[in-house]
Amino acid sequence: MTSKYAPQFMPRGEPVEPISLLNEAGKLKDGAKSAMSDEGVLEALRLMMLGRTMDAKCFSLQRQGKVGTFAPIRGQEAALVGSAMALDPKRDWVVPQYRELPVLLRQGFPLDKVALYRLGHPDGIAVPSGVNMVMQQISLAAQNPHAVGLAWGLKLQGKDGVVVVYFGDGASSEGDFHEACNLAGVVKAPVIFLLQNNGWAISTPRESQSAAADLASRAPGYGFPGIAVDGNDLMAMHAVTAEAVARARAGEGPTLIEARTYRMWAHTTADDPTRYQNPDVLKRWEKRDPIERVQKYLAARKKWNDKTAATWEAEIAAEIDDAFERAEAYPKPTADAIYDYVFAQPTPSLVRQRAALTGGE
Repeated sequence: MTSKYAPQFMPRGEPVEPISLLNEAGKLKDGAKSAMSDEGVLEALRLMMLGRTMDAKCFSLQRQGKVGTFAPIRGQEAALVGSAMALDPKRDWVVPQYRELPVLLRQGFPLDKVALYRLGHPDGIAVPSGVNMVMQQISLAAQNPHAVGLAWGLKLQGKDGVVVVYFGDGASSEGDFHEACNLAGVVKAPVIFLLQNNGWAISTPRESQSAAADLASRAPGYGFPGIAVDGNDLMAMHAVTAEAVARARAGEGPTLIEARTYRMWAHTTADDPTRYQNPDVLKRWEKRDPIERVQKYLAARKKWNDKTAATWEAEIAAEIDDAFERAEAYPKPTADAIYDYVFAQPTPSLVRQRAALTGGE
């Protein structure tokens, strides 16, 4: 039935075409230019490769019972690193969910602290002084209001820092996401909502989560722009995020970036994606591998070859092994360490609980 009040009530439209600069063959599209230098692309590629290698290492350790369940990033490396490369770690902040390892490393979080966290040590969640990030958390979208509060606080203090909050398509179905967007739009908080649309909220497909044609189109309802980007395109992710950062720094408020990508591995190591993912769809996305796309681009510019690849792979593996060796040599926690990072100043209740646990006064 056609509404007499149209166009106020519009039927679901077609999703907008995501912005893309670098094609699957590693070539810039006609008229496209990269704002990233070759050195910047190489830095980004190393972070992407390190993230994928860390996945493989932790998967092996998890199957040996040495680390707990974790969420792999395979397939989403460009969405993460492209956005992170547009930030200034000295003044900008990141608020992750649980799949943002390369982003944390770019902000200055040490790899051995990541290993310590994966091994279950409480000290692994302590963010070193001077590293502008909030630690990972598991509750879907719960970090979004915190990110808006952080961004609003920076604005009230007259600082020009920008906050990027990372979350998935499943988290965008949570109330915290919508409430955060609403407040961010009202106060023009310098925050970027980086929505990683990887197609799945664990085993629930994107199509079962929202009737919206695309998730970026939600943003205008909150009073700010929404942009869909090819999440497997490092160059496009960097360019769009850099523009959003400039807008936020200029006082123009938030941006929602929908990075359209695909989760090429399990949701976590407790998940079996073969029970619900279409293998043919997965194969199509594997041909759009974000790391291979960047390697092809650099190879065409004589900045990448098989020898360099082998050297980097060995160096990255050694770097990760060293991080875990240092983490495993770290002093073991005592039972009362669970109280260390609850509050900056412990409440009287926590003081009593800790004393009861340790037998103190």
